Amino acid sequence: MRLILPLPGNEIFARHLAESGGWELGAIETRRFPDGETYVRILSNIANRPVDLVCTLAPPDDGFLRLVFAADAARSLGAREVTLVAPYLAYMRQDRRFLPGEAVTSKTFARLVSSTFDRLVTVDPHLHRYAALSALYTIPTETLHAAPLLADWIAAEVQKPLIIGPDEESEQWVSAIAARIGAPHAVLSKTRHGDRSVDVELPDLSQWSGLRPVLVDDIASSGDTLFEAACKLPLQGFARPVCAVIHGLFAEDSYQRLLAVADRIVSSDSVLHASNAIRLAPLIAAAISAARNVPRDIVRHRRPAEPLDEVERAGIDSFPASDPPPWTSGVSRTRTPVPQQGKGDSAT
Repeated sequence: MRLILPLPGNEIFARHLAESGGWELGAIETRRFPDGETYVRILSNIANRPVDLVCTLAPPDDGFLRLVFAADAARSLGAREVTLVAPYLAYMRQDRRFLPGEAVTSKTFARLVSSTFDRLVTVDPHLHRYAALSALYTIPTETLHAAPLLADWIAAEVQKPLIIGPDEESEQWVSAIAARIGAPHAVLSKTRHGDRSVDVELPDLSQWSGLRPVLVDDIASSGDTLFEAACKLPLQGFARPVCAVIHGLFAEDSYQRLLAVADRIVSSDSVLHASNAIRLAPLIAAAISAARNVPRDIVRHRRPAEPLDEVERAGIDSFPASDPPPWTSGVSRTRTPVPQQGKGDSAT
C-alpha cells in the first residue's frame, strides 16, 4: 500500500489524499536544533513501499531543505520509489535571464528536484515560456489541470456568470472554462511593469450587462491584476465580481485588498488559505492510481537502501538527536573496542 507522508503544514491535504486513494497516512517528525539545523525522522515503516511526500511549495525556501532530507531518508530506509506531490510548484516565474547576471531559477530548482525524487505530481504549474515540465525536469512528471473543477464550482455557486480572464494569453484556458458551463467569456489586456505594478484594460462588456462577472486566474500572488480589474468593472455597471483562482498565494495584504472590492474570493486547496473551496486531492489521487501501470524502469533509484544498524535490528530507537550522548554526563563507561580505522578514516 502507498504511504502518504505530509511535510509540516501539509497534514490536511495529505489526509484528504490518503482518504481519496484509500492509502495509509504516515507521519514525519521535524524540529530545529538550537543552531538552526533541521532534524527529520520518518515515523512510519516505509521499506519496499511507494512513498508520496506531500509538500506544497509556497513559500518554497523555508521548507525545501527539510523536504530533501525527508526524501533522502525515505530512499535510504528502503522506499520503492519516492514521489513529490506538490499541489503548487514554485520557481516557474524566472524562466529566462531578463537582466545580465540573473539566475534562471526555474532551471536550477528543476535540477534540484530531479536529483532528489523519482517522480513529480503537480497541478497547473505556471508554464509560460516552457511548453511542458519535461523541458525542465529530467524525472517523470504529471501535470494535472484544475480548470474543470473551477468551472464546476462556478456553475454550482454563481448565477448567470460572465467568465473574465486576466490577459490575452489566458484566452484558450478561459474559453474552455466558459464552454464547460455554457457561459460567455472575455479577457483583459494586461501590461506588467514589474513585480508590483500592472496596468489592466477592460474591453467593452456592455453586451453582457446584468451578468455576474467572475474573474479567473491560475495564480493570485500580489493580486494586482484581479484588484485592478475588480476596481474597473463597476465603471461599466457591473456588480462586484467573484474571484476564482487555482493557486491562492495572496502575498502580504493582497487578500484583504482584494476582499474590499470583490464579492467573494475562492481558491483551490493547493495552498492552505481561508479562501479554499475546491479540493484537489481526488484529482491527484486518481492520477497517482492511474500511474500504477507505468513501467518501473523510469524510476531512478540513486543508491540502494542502507542496511539496518544494530539499534534498528534490536527494534528500539537510539537516543533523540537533540539529547546529549551518555558519555557527556561525566560517568565513566566501559567502551567496546572498535576495529582499527583505515588510513584516512576518522574514529570521531
